[in-house]
Amino acid sequence: MSEQLSLFGEASEAPKSISEITRHIRTLLDRDRTLQDVWVEGEISNYTRASSGHLYFSLKDENAQLKCVMWKTEATRLNFEPEHGDQILAHGKIGVYEVQGAYQLYADSLQRAGLGDLHRRFEMLKTKLEAEGLFDSERKRPLPRFPRRIGIVTSPTAAGFQDVLNILSRRYAMGEGILSPAIVQGSAAPPRIIAAIEALNRRNDIDVMLIIRGGGSLEDLWCFNDENVVRAVAASRIPTITGVGHEIDFTLVDFAADQRAPTPSAAAELVTPVSQEDLLYTVREFQKRMNGILRAEIENYQESLSNQRRTLRLLSPQHRIETLKQQLDDYTLRIANAARSRLRDEGQKVALLESRLRAASPQSILERGYAIITRAGDGKRMTSVQDAAPGTSIIIQMRDGKLISVVREQDKTTEEQSP
Repeated sequence: MSEQLSLFGEASEAPKSISEITRHIRTLLDRDRTLQDVWVEGEISNYTRASSGHLYFSLKDENAQLKCVMWKTEATRLNFEPEHGDQILAHGKIGVYEVQGAYQLYADSLQRAGLGDLHRRFEMLKTKLEAEGLFDSERKRPLPRFPRRIGIVTSPTAAGFQDVLNILSRRYAMGEGILSPAIVQGSAAPPRIIAAIEALNRRNDIDVMLIIRGGGSLEDLWCFNDENVVRAVAASRIPTITGVGHEIDFTLVDFAADQRAPTPSAAAELVTPVSQEDLLYTVREFQKRMNGILRAEIENYQESLSNQRRTLRLLSPQHRIETLKQQLDDYTLRIANAARSRLRDEGQKVALLESRLRAASPQSILERGYAIITRAGDGKRMTSVQDAAPGTSIIIQMRDGKLISVVREQDKTTEEQSP
């Protein structure tokens, strides 16, 4: 017996409580850097949005599943509503919900799996081209202040093309827009865009080139992330401005171009020589220098800040707050269920009392063939023949009305007397 005990610790050692074991496991998970900054891919199941706004769901694959929670603060930033069966990428940290003794992912970001793959391809190609120097600021050339001919690479039917022509005509009538047509969406677009860029570069009269397209999804704009298109933009001898998508859209050609505009219309305004734009250009140059200085300072403190964050995470009451949030959702659901059950029981009691009340009402008695007799003079209810002497006017209340009569005589005969 003593040999068996030695395998599991000294026989005199006090057993651990469930709370102690759970806290120890949570501490181990919190100290694991990989588990505190992790991407997980899987299929959504058991998806629920609580009344508090928090999201609860599971991610699963063919062999396992992982419980997940996303607090309302992060959930409000989602640009799509997750659904059961969706394949998604979730980012967050692994922690323990101590009340149930379950580990789960505390998610702070969700992406559709297909888009997540495009984002990874985007970042991989960006890193590769950046390492080659294609995006270096030293390669950026100043834009001509007074361009005479402005090359435009886009589709004649693309959103924003007519806006560009209108802006050039209104703000800079001396400039001439030269269209080099291309397809700007789909798998056939990259070679057509490259051909349009090269066609303008073969000319000697183009001072600046705009590459534009209206807004769209990441897939719609993907041709501007094609490696050969990016290299064609970087190799252009003509200073280039990109205006692809909306303000929040970034493509790889934006990094290779000499200047990036948030929209096609903004690209047209940027190329026109007005004093406001000159001032904005100067401000942007100073901003780049400031960003360089700040970036160097940030990099110096970044590692130290990461270490302090990890230490603060271990000391912070945030985990306790997150646990209480989840408990609050549990209690809210229990209270709602108890309230519904109580209302159902009380409703049944009320229905029973109503039934009894209807059975005991005077109207119910009248319905069964009985009558209520009162004296006409004073309205006194009569319960005995002694209450009405001959000649007394009486009112007989029936089920559907009243009878008014006069007593002719009293008959005191009882049921025991023979007829």
